[in-house]
Amino acid sequence: MTLVGHNIESPTKQLVLVKEMVNVLITKECDYGIRIIRALADGEKRTVKTICEMELVPFKFAYKILKKLQKAGIVQNKLGQNGGYVRIMPLDEFTLYDIIQAIDERLFLAECLRGDIECQRKVEDEYCKVHDELVRLQSLLIDEMKSRSIAAIME
Repeated sequence: MTLVGHNIESPTKQLVLVKEMVNVLITKECDYGIRIIRALADGEKRTVKTICEMELVPFKFAYKILKKLQKAGIVQNKLGQNGGYVRIMPLDEFTLYDIIQAIDERLFLAECLRGDIECQRKVEDEYCKVHDELVRLQSLLIDEMKSRSIAAIME
């Protein structure tokens, strides 16, 4: 964060905190999903409250993320008085990419790589060289995220 002078002419010379704009590739929701998996890595059943406390995941996000991870077959909700969530997919059978896909479904380095948006620089079915490079880089990133299992990462 940056301190920015505001209303300098005033006798109090108020200072205002301004958050810097940051673009991220991995969303906060994906980060929380990875943390949730880390909390469930040992195979033990845990309540949402316990998961949130262990991994500093805001409670308001946890259920939404766990639902997505459950839909992907990574975790399961055990109902009942002693209920909670448990990881059901073995750690060596999924990757960071799988977690990200379960939560965000679509990962793009740039907007022009999305299939549902036409690249503004496309001319007669030809993409610019920058687009081609971004496609290459995105492919490398995805391949790398798929290259190591969660078990290998968490060892």
